[in-house]
Amino acid sequence: MVESLVKSVRVLGSDVQLVDLACIRRTLDAWVRSEDGVCRQMIVTGFHGLYRAHWDPVYRRIARGADLWVPDGIAPVALARLKGMRGVVRTPGQDIVRTFLRLAEEKGYSSYFYGDREEVLQKMRLKVEREYPRHRVAGTYSPPFRPLTEEEDREIVERINAARPDIVWVGLGMPKQDIWAYEHKGRLNAKAVIGVGAVFGFLAGTVRRCPDWIGNRGLEWLYRLCMEPRKLWRRDLIEGPCFLWHVMLEQLGIRKYE
Repeated sequence: MVESLVKSVRVLGSDVQLVDLACIRRTLDAWVRSEDGVCRQMIVTGFHGLYRAHWDPVYRRIARGADLWVPDGIAPVALARLKGMRGVVRTPGQDIVRTFLRLAEEKGYSSYFYGDREEVLQKMRLKVEREYPRHRVAGTYSPPFRPLTEEEDREIVERINAARPDIVWVGLGMPKQDIWAYEHKGRLNAKAVIGVGAVFGFLAGTVRRCPDWIGNRGLEWLYRLCMEPRKLWRRDLIEGPCFLWHVMLEQLGIRKYE
């Protein structure tokens, strides 16, 4: 149920859809209004998701099988611009969530928020309910920092389904959130499940969002690295150059990626 004329760009053998927030709004609205009983999956990721899809066959299968895979980072956007595509923009996870919240404010849709710490979820819930009073927060859940037992997993699925959300937002970080969404979408009665990384912290105000003027210049990675060096140094300073090297080989036709 994604618009048929959506452009895409190939990065290391994977096709990423290049959509703007207006298209995402229409897509989410169509998903929520759908009566086919399918819970759809959207993946929102930067270069690290694209690079993982290159070397991790499990994540590659999950990402390529998603109903929509959109760029949170600048890499796919920059490649599309180099290929002459015009009007291509990033779709950061926070903007996607806020786009849905504004839509929900108009139509009374609902969300469930799964992930992050309990105190973050509570702060986020208060802010979301204050800013978007007609949007229904169906529930929140902060999972433990360990794998859930089968019983715990069954209970949280029952809990989410009992809350009857339209969208389940997952904030576990990549790749955990996308794997969780893939493994659970067949058991959820929601219309879509979407991994959005650190967005809960942005909404709660516990994490500072990168200013748009920095992010639109492709420097969000540097901003976040300065803010969270211990967490991000390996991803940005080791995986980043490796990703760029493989992209260069692909674009020059030296190596083909499937």
